[in-house]
Amino acid sequence: MKERKLLRILGAGFGVAVIVGAVIGVGILRTPGEVAGHLANTWLILGLWLAGGFYALFAAASVTELGTMLPETGGYFVFSRRAFGDAVGFTVGWTDWIGQSSAIAYASIAFGEFLAPMFPALAGRETQIGVAVIATFGALQWTGIRSSSRVQEATSLLKAVAFLSLVAACFWFGGGKPYQPAPMRTEPLFVAIILAVQAIILTYDGWYEALYFTEEIRDPVRQLPRSMIGGVAFVIVIYVLVNSALVYVLPLRELAGSKLPAADAAARLFGPAGGRLITILSLISLPPMINAVMLCAPRILYAMSRAGLFPAPMSRVSSRGNPDWALGATVALAVALASGGTFKTLIAAASVIFVVNHCFALSALFVLRRREPGLARPFKAWGYPWLSAVVLLAALGIVAGSLFSDTRHSLYAAGLIAASFPVYRLLRR
Repeated sequence: MKERKLLRILGAGFGVAVIVGAVIGVGILRTPGEVAGHLANTWLILGLWLAGGFYALFAAASVTELGTMLPETGGYFVFSRRAFGDAVGFTVGWTDWIGQSSAIAYASIAFGEFLAPMFPALAGRETQIGVAVIATFGALQWTGIRSSSRVQEATSLLKAVAFLSLVAACFWFGGGKPYQPAPMRTEPLFVAIILAVQAIILTYDGWYEALYFTEEIRDPVRQLPRSMIGGVAFVIVIYVLVNSALVYVLPLRELAGSKLPAADAAARLFGPAGGRLITILSLISLPPMINAVMLCAPRILYAMSRAGLFPAPMSRVSSRGNPDWALGATVALAVALASGGTFKTLIAAASVIFVVNHCFALSALFVLRRREPGLARPFKAWGYPWLSAVVLLAALGIVAGSLFSDTRHSLYAAGLIAASFPVYRLLRR
């Protein structure tokens, strides 16, 4: 029987949609208040959101070189294994898959938490709703890449329109905010900037998601750079516009003290109905994120299995172009995490692990440039080695900052990484 392969049917539009879907979410509705609380200066706030976007853009340009040089499905696992060997590649793939599965559980439970207040009969059933959401998207993906990619494009477009509508409403109906004295910064400026940058860069996380579909993109040499650069550029525009709209509507002191500034801005514009509008916006933002991450996670297992580092069934592909066994394993893990509540700890640890994996991928760029200079590089990282080095140092700084500011979850992340070694040895027997 001839082995089925992934279908090469995706274009740059899907790549942009999967990045927009994975990145833009509830975080941008919450994080601006945290950032404003650290910085207490409008121009510094907007400048750092733009700087965080450039970090994501330069990082995307760096790893896009790897994606066009090694056009294989699997994301960071592929690059890390090529540069550092099977053991490191397994660790990166293992932690990436668990982190992405945790994100699916987190977003699905969040969907239930936003839905329940709108329908009181659902109160107390957030976990069941989350599990049903996971099962629904698992069933969608089982139908094949054609249908799930179309859903990704449609829901990401709806999300972008919803966020742009919020921005337009803020500028159209806002203004005339009462004067309030600017809040006092509670930390030294350098510390405030470090803490704000950490929050901003984590809110941009997901900028790399198109890399997981390199074998399924019709012309990866041309389309992958368009997907990566175009997707990140679109996210930057949305994020800077959202923050500009919030500082236009809300006094800085109010923004700095808000846990959900988008809801406060909507309440100022539309009264009590504003909170419901933000709940609807949150509900719109979550499905494309869940779909995007659920598309990515099975492809990590697929790549690891094809490389002989995971059980062979995980690399089996259906006639619909889907790695069904890997999908089943991902759905099972996400349901277990959602049902047990363990995703809350894992998602916090995963935020550290994702940045650690960025470090491995960016380091792989330097290693492969030196060790395999003859490999074809249809797209070359912008400003190499300087911009790539700056991005790598920033990622290392975020990891170090997390170790000091969130030691507990950083240690959980280290434990998850350490757990990969016995699993690797067990599966290699």
